[in-house]
Amino acid sequence: MKAVHHLSIDIETYSAEEIGKTGLYRYAQSPVFAILLFAYSLDGGPVQVVDLTQGEQIPQEAMARLFDPSTVKHAYNAAFEWYCLSRHFRLHENCSYPPEAWLPQWRCTMLHGLYCGYTAGLDATGKALGLPQDKQKMAAGKALIRYFCIPCKPTKSNGGRTRNLPQHDPAKWNLFKTYNGQDVVTEMEIEHRLSNFPVPEEVQAQWVTDQIINARGVAVDTSLVTGALHLDAQARQDYIAEAVSLTGLDNPNSVAQLSRWLQKETGEDVTDLRKDTVTDLLGKELPGNKARRVLEIRQELGKTSNKKYTALAAAVCSDGRVRGLLQFYGANRTGRWAGRIVQPQNLPRTYIDGELLPLARDLVKGHQMDALKVVFGSVPDTLSQLIRTAFVAAPGHTLVDADFSAIEARMIAWLAGEEWVLEVFRTHGKIYEATASQMFGVPIEAIKKGNPEYSYRQKGKVATLALGYQGGVGSLVSMGALRMGIPEEDLPDIVERWRNANPAIVQFWYTVEAAAREAVEHGRRVELNGGRLVFAREMDANNDFLTIQIPSGRKLYYAHPHMGVNRFGRAALCYLGVGQKSHKWEVTETYGGKLVENITQATARDCLAEAVERLEAAGYPVVFHVHDEVVIDAPPGKDSLEDVIGIMRQVPPWAAGLPLNAD
Repeated sequence: MKAVHHLSIDIETYSAEEIGKTGLYRYAQSPVFAILLFAYSLDGGPVQVVDLTQGEQIPQEAMARLFDPSTVKHAYNAAFEWYCLSRHFRLHENCSYPPEAWLPQWRCTMLHGLYCGYTAGLDATGKALGLPQDKQKMAAGKALIRYFCIPCKPTKSNGGRTRNLPQHDPAKWNLFKTYNGQDVVTEMEIEHRLSNFPVPEEVQAQWVTDQIINARGVAVDTSLVTGALHLDAQARQDYIAEAVSLTGLDNPNSVAQLSRWLQKETGEDVTDLRKDTVTDLLGKELPGNKARRVLEIRQELGKTSNKKYTALAAAVCSDGRVRGLLQFYGANRTGRWAGRIVQPQNLPRTYIDGELLPLARDLVKGHQMDALKVVFGSVPDTLSQLIRTAFVAAPGHTLVDADFSAIEARMIAWLAGEEWVLEVFRTHGKIYEATASQMFGVPIEAIKKGNPEYSYRQKGKVATLALGYQGGVGSLVSMGALRMGIPEEDLPDIVERWRNANPAIVQFWYTVEAAAREAVEHGRRVELNGGRLVFAREMDANNDFLTIQIPSGRKLYYAHPHMGVNRFGRAALCYLGVGQKSHKWEVTETYGGKLVENITQATARDCLAEAVERLEAAGYPVVFHVHDEVVIDAPPGKDSLEDVIGIMRQVPPWAAGLPLNAD
């Protein structure tokens, strides 16, 4: 789209729904939803604030630009402005101009910041960019939003009202209008600061597709959700009553109380009751049965995955579909999607036999607790396994699910040139067996069920999953090596054997780190693998980045790169980013393996993004996707799994030689 004009927008809204729980779509579909303030700037001119609560109208010039295809609309988290304004103008009732028709005219400044390695929040991004105080977001915003944008509790002092209106506090309302206008100023300044580092057109197109998928949503079996919530509450009540009886505690759900009781009862040093801690304690010889039963109850009560039923109930729209499950560019730098609302990225697995699934679902829908216990045992565990089945096809449709096969293992081998791994994927595809064969010198034909050599497969599997990004013994432990029954003393040997078996990948770590250092320390542009990867130091008056151009042409950005000292006291490549633990903007260290992880996951992400675009273009409506997996709500005639797999197997033009496969 060739831009002639630019319209920067920020709105303030009211709804009876809590957006943090319901998501954008149910929030904006509330019968009382309203836009309160509309702030805008046309072509960088002075910011105007339109107070829609006082009968003011959006000026004619702004209205004309709002729907002019040659005017680009900018907003921070533009999906919010796009959808809320679509509801305000009732585009969902306009068959000739639905919300999706308007969508390509929008540009999201939050996406621009995320693409360049910054944070998601407007306030945090403004501070990270070092915006002057007069260009930063106002700190008073959260309190003003709580006052005017959500229902309030009726009290004697407020006359029993359930909503605060402008006339209830004119001074606050005037401040709110100032705040609304200031958000436009901040958004424009961020866009200006990053203008020399644009979001690629193909990424922008993927953002548009993502909004279409989010707005499409996926159908939910609401009767299953209702039944699951009822049974979960009943089961929890029963478990807590049993725990009270066994322990004599007032609140056996209290970590502090229960930890002290368990320590006294078992003699073990119990410092926390995290999932892994409880599992480890259950694996030990414990005195008597009482402590074991209490730990089992704790394990059952700790199934946080069942909270997803609560999230589904809160977010499902009036048509029975839940929307907004995906966050575009949710993972910093790599650009992978993040989950929202029910977090589809970490849905529990379903181990119940397929033939028994209908029975399990029917028992839950019928609130039949006793029958569910008799047939399936643990009620919380059964409910956890059924969460996936709460997502259903629309009437007359079929859910089609396909995923890339071992995409990261294929990708890192392709990027590094580890030929024996690529040959495995071009042929039989048994990467765990092949890895074990390479590591231990055992014929791959012998590594099969029933043979003693089959025990090597477990070591090959955990090594493949844990060690590709320069990990060591700690990575094997994190991947569950000890829980697989692999002795701790065997772990260093597994690390050494895997590295010896994968020399090209090991060399790739060091080559990538050297290229990144060369770019940062000397400002040189470094190309690897015939230009497949390009490392550079890119700067302007406001920004300083290490960039890594990956095979698709997309770039990974590392802000303010420099040489520093790592936690081991050695020289290390550093940059400014959001700390994984602190969640604050801070100096972050990196190294070859971590950079390789970013590159590999980002390139795998681009394979998925292109597959989604091809599926949509071919008429296969994607309703959500998870890392390397797509779920399609297929209408009649578009329910061929083979055709979907065929589309996913298509290797992008920039990935020649990548043995891509899907299942």
